[in-house]
Amino acid sequence: MPQVPAEAGKSSFGLIDEERFFAALPLPSVRRALDLGCGAGRYTLALAERLPAGASVHGVDLWAEGVEKLRRGARERGLEHVTADTGDLADLGAVPDARIDLVLLATVLHDLAERGEAAAALAEASRILRPRGWLAVVEFKKIPTEHGPPVAIRLSPGDLAALVTPFGFAEPRVVDLGPNAYLALFVRG
Repeated sequence: MPQVPAEAGKSSFGLIDEERFFAALPLPSVRRALDLGCGAGRYTLALAERLPAGASVHGVDLWAEGVEKLRRGARERGLEHVTADTGDLADLGAVPDARIDLVLLATVLHDLAERGEAAAALAEASRILRPRGWLAVVEFKKIPTEHGPPVAIRLSPGDLAALVTPFGFAEPRVVDLGPNAYLALFVRG
């Protein structure tokens, strides 16, 4: 398994407008969600608290310590519908084809693109999403901000669409999440 990335442990969750983020997601139609690059689970746990009854969310990350923090957080909050595993985002072989309603990539795709791993992760996301399933990508705006990665590796909405649409996704709906970030919602064809 690859080494834990340098960005492990960082979360953009506190930098987004949570209301806008959750209002934009198709939560009523989600039964199975997958948070790729979940880290310690700030997005995962907040999502789990807003999913409809009977829905589940699973987190995957290379950072074993983060995955354990997510598991502990789920136990402490009584969120039995949250699970998490350590794993490679480019190899989700344990997840059956067309099984997931929503895949979340929250401020991780720019890092995957920088390392040349985005295509493999997006191919897996496309494989596991059901037809008309949603890929929700949170990214930092491609402008200088106090927080986030260097501007040179950030993805604009156009950059993001060019990266994602070849994997069977329609053009995204883009939602502003405040001064630092945006959400791009892609539907799988």
